[in-house]
Amino acid sequence: MKNKNLILLLLACTFATSILTRAGAQGKSTLAVKGTHFEMNGKPFEFSGISFFNAVYNPAFNKSSEERTKWIKQFGEYGINVLRVWCQWDNARGFIDAGKESTLYLPDGSLNQKHLNTLKEILKDADEQGTVILLALFSRESWNENIRLSDKASEVAVAEIANALNPYRNLVLQVWNEFNYRTVDYVKIIKQIDPERIVTNSPGYAGELGSIEENRALDYLSPHTTRDDNRHWEVADKEIYYLIQKYNKPVVDDEPARRGTPKFGGPKNPTSPMDHILHLYNVWKVGGYIVYHHDMFQTGYGSDAIPANGIPAPGFSSYHDQVFNFLKDKNRYLNLIRK
Repeated sequence: MKNKNLILLLLACTFATSILTRAGAQGKSTLAVKGTHFEMNGKPFEFSGISFFNAVYNPAFNKSSEERTKWIKQFGEYGINVLRVWCQWDNARGFIDAGKESTLYLPDGSLNQKHLNTLKEILKDADEQGTVILLALFSRESWNENIRLSDKASEVAVAEIANALNPYRNLVLQVWNEFNYRTVDYVKIIKQIDPERIVTNSPGYAGELGSIEENRALDYLSPHTTRDDNRHWEVADKEIYYLIQKYNKPVVDDEPARRGTPKFGGPKNPTSPMDHILHLYNVWKVGGYIVYHHDMFQTGYGSDAIPANGIPAPGFSSYHDQVFNFLKDKNRYLNLIRK
């Protein structure tokens, strides 16, 4: 009995020490879920993101802390306070900065320390600016090309990510991009290590809203809404509203609509920036949030869609700048909507 009590006391001390260590190292920015909304340090947080899949592997962005901070501030000036970043950027599709070395994982599930250190530096710089990093752990694109970890190695990878990034509270873990293999299993692993970590998932291709079991397990929902070429802006908000009402938690339209090459699921017909603006506005109206998807990732350097630095920032594309300018003025519209 004495030994049992001693073990319980040691476990309690270890748990308390872990909490104190995390609290002292968590930085300035702590994201939380409050009902169907987000908070940052106890204040409302208007979650507005952009896809920056290659952020960990982009040389220009990671040239220095000062350079990263410059870009993060520029995104912030346009109302963007979330960067959606991928661990697996190792597909063979010819995307910018992609390739077999562009992954956080070694074959046994342990982490590439070089890339992990880069990710930590991104988290630190983002934290200073009140910016959230939405980190997608696994990629459907890689899975489809049979670039996969075994189940055992995947569990190791998820656990190592949860442990290594525990101090960073401006971080959301998104299990998959467009897939749902063992999502609930991975959520359980994360929560065992870091119960307060916010976890979400993108469960499938456009219009896939997730299973009941998965949606109940997640802290907020982040589906890819319908991308039909015709009037997606009048469909997506209904999908978002349905999920908010059913699950009573925040819902982020993860990559709403988009403009991109049809080769990788982009629209077959010409699109307009106004398509995106209407879509985003309607999602806001029903209480949802957004991660804007830039089309520049779907080709390599030298393409008309790719800036020389490979960073999806305002100032390169006249098409996307119209959407960026709308996002920059989002508070004007949100003050009318969110009352």
